[in-house]
Parts: sequence; structure tokens; C-alpha cells
Amino acid sequence: MNKQQTEEKMEEKRRRDLAREIQSDFATRREARRQLECGWQLNMNFLSGNQYCEVSPAGDLKEEDAEFYWQSRRCFNHIAPTVETRLARLSKVRPTLAVRPFSDSDEDMKTARLSSNILKAVKGRVDLDKVITRATLWSETCGTAFYKIIWNFEDGKVIGVDDTGHSVHEGDVNVVALSPFEIYPDSLSAEDMDEVKSLIHAKAVPVSEIKERFGVEIAGRRISEFPLAPYSSSSAWKRPMDGDFRPALADAEILIERYTRPNGEFPDGRLEIVAGDTLLYEGALPYRNGDRGERVLPFVRQTCVALAGAFFGTSVVDRMIPLQRAYNAVRNRKHEFLNRLSAGVIAVEDGSLDAEELADDGLYPGKVLVYRQGSPAPAFLDCGKLPAEFAEEEERIAGEFILVSGMSEISRNSANPTHVTSATGLQLLIDQDQNRMQMSVESVERAVKETGKQILHLYKQFASAKRLVRMTGTGGETELFYFSASDISADDVQFETEYERTPEQIREDILYLLELGLLRDEKGNFSDETRNRVLDALGFGSLETARDVSALHLKKAERENVMLAQEDAELEADEYDDHAIHISEHTRALLSGAEQNEAAKARIVRHLESHRRKGEEK
Repeated sequence: MNKQQTEEKMEEKRRRDLAREIQSDFATRREARRQLECGWQLNMNFLSGNQYCEVSPAGDLKEEDAEFYWQSRRCFNHIAPTVETRLARLSKVRPTLAVRPFSDSDEDMKTARLSSNILKAVKGRVDLDKVITRATLWSETCGTAFYKIIWNFEDGKVIGVDDTGHSVHEGDVNVVALSPFEIYPDSLSAEDMDEVKSLIHAKAVPVSEIKERFGVEIAGRRISEFPLAPYSSSSAWKRPMDGDFRPALADAEILIERYTRPNGEFPDGRLEIVAGDTLLYEGALPYRNGDRGERVLPFVRQTCVALAGAFFGTSVVDRMIPLQRAYNAVRNRKHEFLNRLSAGVIAVEDGSLDAEELADDGLYPGKVLVYRQGSPAPAFLDCGKLPAEFAEEEERIAGEFILVSGMSEISRNSANPTHVTSATGLQLLIDQDQNRMQMSVESVERAVKETGKQILHLYKQFASAKRLVRMTGTGGETELFYFSASDISADDVQFETEYERTPEQIREDILYLLELGLLRDEKGNFSDETRNRVLDALGFGSLETARDVSALHLKKAERENVMLAQEDAELEADEYDDHAIHISEHTRALLSGAEQNEAAKARIVRHLESHRRKGEEK
């Protein structure tokens, strides 16, 4: 055996040992949080209406048995409408990621505008609202959800063909919402993602997908573990025929991705991917997605209610489960008592009649009851009246639902138990409900802001060639933006969340400003630009008779500034230009001090002179 063969054999053994070590690490982390997974499964069952289950001492989820066969076991689900109300409230938390420039110079404003447009384009392309909705559903149910921000090299438009004949794409950002079942941190006591040194993302995938992604064939197996299997959307899901009716993914394997932060041994961090006993990939962390360009974990955490000293948060479902059990018990015992009152309990002397027939048929109207001569006639026992304690306990538990969930009757049932009639009082009640949800709202905001930062960092890292972003500008005008990595500054901008207001709110604000006279100039008049913007905001921007042509002249002047600043071309003023508007806009570009290129300034000055010359000719 020569030296090369020896080295290859040693490398193969190293890769095999590393794969086993990662599998062992995954098994250890999974066992450490088994109780948490059982709690999440319990929450999901209660939310869906399966409320007669519990966690056994062995750490498994099992069905509760009825003490008597006749016991009523109906579910009166108060958890589902409460969670739906919270989701409806949180669906309004859709912050628009706007990038605010540090100064009013054209260069900073251009960078901020470009970054904002990139985020808007990504939001529409990946349907970020849908991703946030899915993540929020997981966080409200299980307490925690995650966003995974990655660069997909197979996405984007085709820019060429490689040597093997495969299409080469320009790549683009993808954002995926993940359930807590898929995330395994190295420490369950870490309170933030920054404290996590290593994290495993594991899920079951078909072996055909593994072969497509990594070019490695792996022997598949049937996977039915609850935390891993039921969440795949693959068509390979099949119902097994051996009596095990849990969802199972056939011909699959668990794909384990272990991310490690940069340390002394690995200055660029580490990403290792394993399926079965096969090491599919090992290398540095692929993304420079930190605030200072460092390599960090491409995950963002979102919680319903954060817990001190815990990585995974808790949800309102955890708090409502004991109340839901008590409420179901009270309602079912109440219904059993009412059934006794309506159907009755009959006392019969032994042997005086056919007891089996009476038990089967009951005392239906018109029934002829034959009993033995000389025996006392069967009679109904006096069951008394429904105790008032039932109604009192039911009302008390219903009130505790409001206390625990943070959702009052006015939000959940559209009812007004306080009999407040003034608009101010009702608004105060609604504001109180919103304040109770503030922790969940702030978690969504932080998660979306961090996701936006990582999106820009990935574009700055991978968008090397010129890329095109198409956006709709003011008044419905389509604007095209060409940018590259050098045009993006994810570190020199500040993110701010601006909520998308409804058209009614915008109209009310504009009418209020008009009433105060804040939109008029010093002479008390409206400028053409102000009038056009007001009409656009009121929804009349698309009407031909509602907009003045000055807005189009202003847009044309802005485009000319961009062309003169970036291209070595001479532009002459057109005869149909409104020269006053163009002179004002070009002068503003010169006075802003943004153009450090003397050649670009000279081109703008020459173009400005052509406007003045043609304006004098008119």
C-alpha cells in the first residue's frame, strides 16, 4: 500500500468518525430536550381539539382513559379562538424595513433608497408576509420559531452554462420559517442566538433530494419520529401498512446540518452536513452575515414569551392547558347532571321487570311498562336541581382564560362586558389588550429587522455582478435599479420599522394636515408637487385629469441626474422640458455635495446650461 492509498484510507476513516461524532452529538441534544418536545406536542394537540392526552412519566404523549364508559368527554376549545385572535392581532405587525440614511447627501440617500428597494423586492419575491405568518403560528403554538436566511445559488435568472452543460444562475436570497422541532442548540440555557456557540438543524428528507443536492447516494429508510417526520411537504409521504398509523417518510434519511461559530480552531466557523453515516460537506460558515462582516449563524429566533435562562420560549397555550382541562371537566359534569334530569334515573325492584329491555330502550313516550304484580312500580329518583356551583365555577374559569391569555372579551368575542359606551373608553380597552401582547409584538419586530440585516449582508457578499431590481415608484411609475455589492452598505445604515397604514388612516392624516394648513407655502397656496402627492395619496394618482405634468418633469430630471452621474454621456435639454423644474432639480443635485466626481459635476453643469439657454429662447 503506497503513501497515497494510506492517506486516502486515513481520510475516509476521519470522515466516517466525524459523521459518527455528529450523529452522537445530535442524539445527545435531542435527548436533552425530549421533555420540551413532549410539551410542544401537547400544545399542538390541545390547539387542534384533542384535549384528553397527557405526558406520561416516561416522557411520551399518551391518551387519557375515561374512568367510566358513560362519562362525557367532549372538548369545549377556548384555546383555538384565543390563539386565532392573537394571530390576527400579530398579522398587523408587518414592519416595512426602511433604511434611513445617516445624512442628507445624495450618496447616503441613494444607498438608503437602494437598500430599501432591495428589501422590498425580496419581501415580494419570497412572500415574506407568508413566512412571518407561518413562523408566528409556530411561536404562538410552541413558544419559539426560527427564520433561516440562506443564499440559494440555484435561484435567480440564468447567466450562463458551465462545462458540464448545467445552467448557472446568479443566485438569490431565500428566507424559510422553521419549527422549533428542527433546531437543536448546544445549550438550552442560552437566552439569545448570540450565546449559542453551535446549532444543529435536522429534518427528514427523501434520499433523492440528498442525491440531487450533494451527488451522494444513501440507503434510505422509513422515518416516523414525530419531531422530525410530519413536517415534510414531500409527495413521498405514505401511510404505512403495518399497523403504525403515524406519518412516515419512506425512503428517507435525517439530514443534519451542524453550524459552529468562529473559534480558535476554526477562525471562519464550521459547517458540517451529515446524512446517516456519510459526511456530505464540511467547510467554513458560508455567509458573512454579521454586523461587521463576520460569519455568524444564519438563523433568527422569534418567541411568544421569552423565559429567563432558557433558549426556547413559552406560549400562552402552556398557560391555558390547566384551565382548559378544568373547563372541560366542569362542562361535561354539568351536561351529565342535565342528562340525569332529562332522562331520569329509575329505581326498579330486582326481578319486577325486564331490566335489560328497560336499559336498552329507556322510557320513550307511549312505552307500556309491565312489572310483576305485587311489586312496587318503578319510579324516578329525585336528582335535585342543578347546583349553582357549576355556573359559578364555569364563569370563574372563563374569566381566568382572559387573565392568562391576555385577550379580553372585546377582542376575542367582540363583546363589551364592561358596558363602556364612549369611543375613548373602548379604545382604552383595546389598547390594554395590545399592551398585554407587547412582548410578542417586539419579538416579531426584532426578528424581522434582523432578517432584513442578514438579507442585505448576503447581497453585499454574493451580488458581485450588476443586478436589476424593478420597483414601483410614486404614482405607479416603474423604476429600474441596477446595483452591485459595492453599492450596498448594510453596516452604515439604520433600520426602522414603519407599519403599513390602511388607506383610511392615510386619508384621515392628510385631511388633518390640510385642515391645519401645514401643506401650504408661505403665500397660503399649494405647489404643484404638493398637489400631486396629495392626489396620489388619496388614490387619484392614476386619473389623467388629476395629475399635473410637473410631476413627470420632476421624475425625468431625477433620471437625468442618475445618468449624468454614472455615464460618460452628454445630454441636451429637450424642447418639451419644463426648464424651471429641471433647473431646480439639477441645481439641488449640485448643491447637495454628493457628487465628488468632477467629470460628473461638469456634465451636470453643461446640461444645466442647455436648459437655461433653451428656456431663454422660449
